[in-house]
Amino acid sequence: MKKGFRLLSFCAVLALAGCGGLNVHEQVGTTADGTSAADSLGEYKLALAQRVSQVNSTHVFIGRPQALLRSVVVIRYVVDANGSLVRSEIMRSNRDRVTESTALTTLRKTSPFPKPPAALLRNGRVDLVETWLFNNDGRFQLRTVAEPQMGE
Repeated sequence: MKKGFRLLSFCAVLALAGCGGLNVHEQVGTTADGTSAADSLGEYKLALAQRVSQVNSTHVFIGRPQALLRSVVVIRYVVDANGSLVRSEIMRSNRDRVTESTALTTLRKTSPFPKPPAALLRNGRVDLVETWLFNNDGRFQLRTVAEPQMGE
C-alpha cells in the first residue's frame, strides 16, 4: 500500500511540476509594455532564467542535478533595450558540441526577452552570464534556478 501511495504522490508532483514549470523562485513581472519589473541585475537574470526554462521545458530536467555532470556550459550574452538577444558566446565548456549547441539554441529560442529596466542598461544593453548544467541525458538546468547538486 505504501508503494502505491508513493507512486501516486510522485505522479502528482510531476503533474504539478509540468503545469507550473520550474518556478522555484517567485516570478518577476513585467509592465504593460513588456519591461521587466526587476529591481536589480540579479532579479532580471532570474526572470530570464525562468523564461529560458519555461520556453525550453522539454529540455529541462526537474530535481537536483546529478553529482557528476555531463557538461557545464557558461554563456555570456547581451540583451538590448528592446529585449533582443544581441550576442552570445561560450565562455567555458568541456567542448561537448551537443550541449554547447543546446545551450546556445535554447537561449536564442527564448528571445526576445522582457525589456530590461532602464536603470540596468549600459550603452543601451545589459551583459549577462548564465551557466547550463547538463545531466547525462542531455537535459539541463540553469544555475540561477537550479537546485543544489546531488552530493552537496
